[in-house]
Amino acid sequence: MRAVTTLSVVVLASAGIGHAVVTSLDAGIARVDAFKDMKNRPRAGHGTNVLLVGTDGRDGIGAAERRAYRLGGEPCHCTDTIMIVHISEDRERASVVGLPRDSYAEVPAHVDGKSGQRHGPHPVRLNAAYAEGGPQLTVRTVEDMTHVKINHYLEVDFTSFMRTVDVLGGVRICTPAPLKDPYTGLDLAAGTHTLGGGQALQYVRARHLDGASDLGRMRRQQRFLASLIERATSSGVLLNPMRFRDVTRAVLGSVRADEGFGTDELLDLGRAMRNFSPSSSEFATVPVGQLDFRVKGIGSTLKWDPAASGRLFRSLRDDKPLSTGRPPRGPRPAPVEVAPQRIRVQVENGTGTAGLAKRVDAALAAAGFATTRRPVSAAAHDVRRTVISYDPRWDRSARSLAAALPGSALRPVAGQGPLLKVTAGSDFRAVRAVRADDPAQPGQGVVRGSEVVCSNTA
Repeated sequence: MRAVTTLSVVVLASAGIGHAVVTSLDAGIARVDAFKDMKNRPRAGHGTNVLLVGTDGRDGIGAAERRAYRLGGEPCHCTDTIMIVHISEDRERASVVGLPRDSYAEVPAHVDGKSGQRHGPHPVRLNAAYAEGGPQLTVRTVEDMTHVKINHYLEVDFTSFMRTVDVLGGVRICTPAPLKDPYTGLDLAAGTHTLGGGQALQYVRARHLDGASDLGRMRRQQRFLASLIERATSSGVLLNPMRFRDVTRAVLGSVRADEGFGTDELLDLGRAMRNFSPSSSEFATVPVGQLDFRVKGIGSTLKWDPAASGRLFRSLRDDKPLSTGRPPRGPRPAPVEVAPQRIRVQVENGTGTAGLAKRVDAALAAAGFATTRRPVSAAAHDVRRTVISYDPRWDRSARSLAAALPGSALRPVAGQGPLLKVTAGSDFRAVRAVRADDPAQPGQGVVRGSEVVCSNTA
């Protein structure tokens, strides 16, 4: 979501507004040595890889705005967003891969820059790498996990994000369902909205809308980034020197970049990306193999799927499109609000048919649902209609599961928690394939930027 800084510069340069303006922009960016003394790095591939890090800094946000957008308390100076932005060597494509901040990671051995204390390799959540060792340790950790060589580092905070959205005149997003998060204060009805800076920050920070938590937030960030690119490249603001000056002044006070990301790099990218647009971008999130991977002393983390994530990062290293492969055969999956991979399910047999629960559990797992793989017998054995019991807080997940079980009944059970329960009845025939209707949904493959931008009609 913080890529607007780089993209703004790129589009300005491609418009030929001038070397002097870009040089002054370069001079206004704070510098950080993100690659100091780094050894044994991955081999260089083709194209350019930028590690884009968003922190929770908020020094430039006033007290009234902090109260309005629930930004109270002191920032932890940790990474709120981590993305790899890959720009192809021919400058025809941009690929954005989101790295969930709760990902299980192992930081390499390092020396604390403040105390001088030496630390050996140890497990952490990915976002803790920044808190322990700043940009350098973050880059090293990401490179070790992905085997992708990072060429440049960009860091942006809450302040620059809000100001950028406001100076652009807001960003348009569309949501298929109401979004309400008591923690950030986000409250959006279903439909299309133009979000100002503060409301946009609520949208991309929200984590308590459903059981998808951080992964759900990442798909909203991807949706927002696509709309942000569309706004920046279609509004004409970046082709107007005076308006662009306002954008850069709003952003640069809280942007940091590596020493090597300078005027020449900005101009080269700009010239190469004259035709950059949302349709030439693609988005993906690292495939997760285990949602609740417990680590002693850390708690719950997200464990990446080694095979699927390996293929994703190989595409970046080889400078190939992420969206390769044949479309799936068979009937078109039913559209749902929540991806099946994010829905936990316990199956019970409500009939006298031996093995029914096991069959339903296997079918749901094959459709992508996170079943317990431990089906049990229900208290009653005369259930005719399959029932889905769910906590009302997870109603979107329940509706998505019901789409996979045509004819099933929904039964709200307050306090049940995130685990949904399916009591299989004698009416069960088969599980229908489903797919999240949010095209940026993690686990649903790769999506091009143009697919997540709202249509021109309300």
